[in-house]
Amino acid sequence: MRDQVEIGMGRTAMRGYDLDDVAIVPSRRTRSSKDVSLAWQIDAYRFDIPLVTHPTDAVVSPATAVRIGELGGLGVLNAEGLWARHENVEEKLFDVVRAADESSDPEAAIRLLQELHSAPIRQDLLATSLKQIKDSGVTVAARVSPQHAEELTPDLLAAGVEVLVVQGTIISAEHVARDGEPLNLKRFIGELDVPVIAGGVGDYRTAMHLMRTGAAGVIVGFGESRSATTTQVLGIGVPMATAVADAAAARRDYLDETGGRYVHVIADGALSYSGDIAKAIACGADAVMLGESLAEASDSPAQGYYWTSAAAHPSLPRSEITGFAGSDADLEKLLFGPSSDPYGTLNLFGGLRRAMAKTGYRDLKEFQKVGLTLRG
Repeated sequence: MRDQVEIGMGRTAMRGYDLDDVAIVPSRRTRSSKDVSLAWQIDAYRFDIPLVTHPTDAVVSPATAVRIGELGGLGVLNAEGLWARHENVEEKLFDVVRAADESSDPEAAIRLLQELHSAPIRQDLLATSLKQIKDSGVTVAARVSPQHAEELTPDLLAAGVEVLVVQGTIISAEHVARDGEPLNLKRFIGELDVPVIAGGVGDYRTAMHLMRTGAAGVIVGFGESRSATTTQVLGIGVPMATAVADAAAARRDYLDETGGRYVHVIADGALSYSGDIAKAIACGADAVMLGESLAEASDSPAQGYYWTSAAAHPSLPRSEITGFAGSDADLEKLLFGPSSDPYGTLNLFGGLRRAMAKTGYRDLKEFQKVGLTLRG
């Protein structure tokens, strides 16, 4: 039974643990890192590394989605972002970065981002961006919010989207609305011929509900990072080690319930270092969703700045626009090295590979069984 901690008379809280609270325990066996596989597969789509990009314009352009795909991951374009609203997106991103860098008003860049997102979504621009990805031969993935999923999805499928990501800060199996018809994910997913990844969630029950909608993957977390301000704005927090482990338990129970249907768990948040990626997989994730840790790549669209898609919310933004030190490392070096950084911010998946080798595991599914210890 999970620890219940009394926080006051008649009020308890459930104890949860962050990735920083746990550590991986070496086993009796080690192996060569050359014998380790980082491959994973969702539906019919196989990837060389367990990487899904956080769908933010700061990290994912059509060009970087292609590059991520060429490097073995899955780049997810935000179908409600700037690439769907403006023709000269590079100039718009430069304006946002300049406002964040030069303005004495810390809110100026957020206001500009909100203004840019007030432009209507243009299906021709979105189709052009997706065509660039499709023509490269990599898997095409796009993100929609639950509020606009039914409206945008037909055009996304017509443009060649192969994996659909339905993502909000917090998502449920059925959104209750006073006005209009709510999105029923079970019905929505059941009518599609492409795999759907949905999230984010933070507990066992919601993860199980999403799995029962027919989702091929469930996102755990809301992109916690130095930029995200969801906890400050909404008071909602996700202790990632506990949340991933709970979702993995839901995956196991759903596998038994359905007689063999496997739903992938994708960790999204608190993933700054290669060791964090290793611990997320060790807690039960099949893949990780990275955003902020990719922002420093020299080929990142926002030139070292980062924000989540929630930064552009018209009335309640939940992300800062944060700048990072410049880097000469491109995406390939950031993911695979070589690295001279001793803290695990470069060669992210080389670090995961080495962690698996040091503990004797050959693939990601095996590594989910590695021992963990609690700090302190």
